[in-house]
Amino acid sequence: RVDNHTLFLQASAGIVAGTRGGRGCARLPEDILRDADTAMYRAKAGGKGGYAFFDASMRREADRRLLLATHLRQAVPRGEVRLVYQPLACPATGGLAGFEALARWRHPRLGSISPTEFIPVAEQTNLIAEIGRFALSGAAATLRRWLDRFPGKGIFVSVNVSGCQFRHGNLAAEVEEALFRERLPAGALKLEITESVLMERPEAAARTLSRLKALGAGVLIDDFGTGYSSLAVLRRLPAEAVKIDRSFVRGMEDGRGRELMRLMVDMAHALGMAVVVEGVERRDEAERLAGMGCDMIQGHYFGRAVEEEAACGMLAGDAAP
Repeated sequence: RVDNHTLFLQASAGIVAGTRGGRGCARLPEDILRDADTAMYRAKAGGKGGYAFFDASMRREADRRLLLATHLRQAVPRGEVRLVYQPLACPATGGLAGFEALARWRHPRLGSISPTEFIPVAEQTNLIAEIGRFALSGAAATLRRWLDRFPGKGIFVSVNVSGCQFRHGNLAAEVEEALFRERLPAGALKLEITESVLMERPEAAARTLSRLKALGAGVLIDDFGTGYSSLAVLRRLPAEAVKIDRSFVRGMEDGRGRELMRLMVDMAHALGMAVVVEGVERRDEAERLAGMGCDMIQGHYFGRAVEEEAACGMLAGDAAP
């Protein structure tokens, strides 16, 4: 605890085995540290709290990250980053409920670069804040166009907020500006913030969420179930929904996994929060979640992320889920 705040710490480790290079020559300390740092990033990519041993292939990955970081600095100004929209649906009716805005990067020479590759680079280089502002502004503008084109649909769009944005950025002011500029109704724009970020400083997080709620933005607790939250903390967070991580959907293959999912849904409802489940890929999963009272689902079963015009087709009823 620090100043009466409970902090949850996790560590990832990169390990270099041996300090000798080619022909038995001693390696320079800075080279060993560089390789250990490279291995640490591999460990982080596999999930928090892990470790990885360095091997030569990781150096090529490090060179790739450096290349991406160099090009990523100009990607937003050059119009290489765009938004796509993945639908969320009501599992009981199959009706469209909203969309999640997702950033995609297509470089003119390197081609399409997976978010699993460029988002970690953006986070490591602090470029994630610029991408986050772009996504917030672009999603708000798209939502305004949809509300004008489809009045009465009651549609929403959610945007991911990085830990960097939430901790150090001027998030509330940026959200307020987007809501005012696009004249968005309360609750139409939602922010997805991961459970682990909110649990870093729960008291400060609760204050920030309260301000966002007062501005008219909804908040979803993303990757729910993967962090270290407690019922006492969750009860104090003014979030409107939890988004249960896809790993729990895979876990529904057995009885214990299904019971765990049911308990999570019931707990969220008891706290007054709606439940969104991501990573739903099969019909039987959707039907099972509907039976548990899940409010919304997201995943390839209902629809992949699509361009704005294709999303308009779904809103117009021209594209069946």
